[in-house]
Amino acid sequence: MPPTLKPNPSTKPPGITARGLRRTFGSICAVAGVDLDIEPGTVTGILGPNGSGKSTTLRMLNGLVRPDSGTASVAGVQLVGDGTAVRRVATFAPGEIALYGEMFGDEHLAWLLRGRPKAAFTKAQAIAEQLGLPPKKKVHAYSHGMKRQLLFAAAMGPDVPVRILDEPTEGLDPAKRQEVLEMIGGEARAGGLVLLSSHHLSEVQAVCQRMVFFHGGSVIADESPNDLNRRARRSATMVYESPGQASGVAAALQQQLGPDSKAVIASVTQDKNNVLVQIATDDPRPFLAELAAQSGPAPLSLELGKLSLVDLYRTVYGVTGL
Repeated sequence: MPPTLKPNPSTKPPGITARGLRRTFGSICAVAGVDLDIEPGTVTGILGPNGSGKSTTLRMLNGLVRPDSGTASVAGVQLVGDGTAVRRVATFAPGEIALYGEMFGDEHLAWLLRGRPKAAFTKAQAIAEQLGLPPKKKVHAYSHGMKRQLLFAAAMGPDVPVRILDEPTEGLDPAKRQEVLEMIGGEARAGGLVLLSSHHLSEVQAVCQRMVFFHGGSVIADESPNDLNRRARRSATMVYESPGQASGVAAALQQQLGPDSKAVIASVTQDKNNVLVQIATDDPRPFLAELAAQSGPAPLSLELGKLSLVDLYRTVYGVTGL
C-alpha cells in the first residue's frame, strides 16, 4: 500500500522528528534508538567516526533503509511504506558514490533528477556550472570530488523544504569545500532545513547551528557551536617525545583533579605521545603555571584553544578507540 501524506498538526513549520529509530544488520546494531528534533531554517550536523550510525540514520530518514523500530516525520510527512512520500519533500546526497561512468555530466544530472520538475534540473545545472563541473565530460573522467559535487548539485536542485546530505564535502579541496558550505548556509537562511553528516569538526562548526554527536549508533551529545567554542578555549594538547614521557606527565596532572572549586584542571587524557587536558576555567594561565611547576620533561609542542573531533570524544565524552 503506498504511503500517505500525514501533515504535522503543529502550528510551527514542520522539520524532522525521530523517535526511537533503530536498525540492525545481522548481529550488528547500526542505530540503537535515536531521537531527533530539527527545526526548519537550520543546518544540523551529525558527527562521529566511521561506523557510528550517521549514514544509516540519514538513509532511514530518507526512506532508503527501513528502521526495525521507531518513527520519523520529515517536513510533516510520516516515514511509512517505502518512503516515497518523504522523498517528495526531501532530497538526499548519499555518502557512497555509485554513478554511471559512460553518461555525460549533464546527462547524469538529468537522470538523477528524473521525475522532478524541469526547474530542478535548471537549478542543478546552474549549481554544477558554479562549481566548475564540465557538463559534456563523461562521468568516468570526473575526479572523486567532482562526482561528489555532481551529487550535491542534484540534491540542491529541487524545490523542497528538506535536504539530507551525507558527507557533502568529503574529497573536496578547501576552496570547493568552502563554496559548498556557503551554499548550504544560504539554504538555511532561505528557510530550508539541511541535515548533514561529517567527521570534520571545524567545517561543521562554521555552518551548523546544532551538532549532534553519534557513537556506537547512539546520540551521546547535542551541542551548539558556542558550546564547542567554549570547550575549545579550555583545551590544551601537549606532545612529548615518547608515550612514557606523556604517561608520567598525565599521571602528575591527574593529581590536580578534584571537586575543589579552585581546581585548575577538569580532565586529563593520554593518547600515545599526547596529553589532552580540559582546563577548568577560561583563563589558561593557572594551568600553564601548574604545568611549569611539574618536574617532568618539557613538551615538544603545546597547543591551546583547538579541539579536534577525536580530542572532543576522548576528553569530553569519555569515548576512546576512535
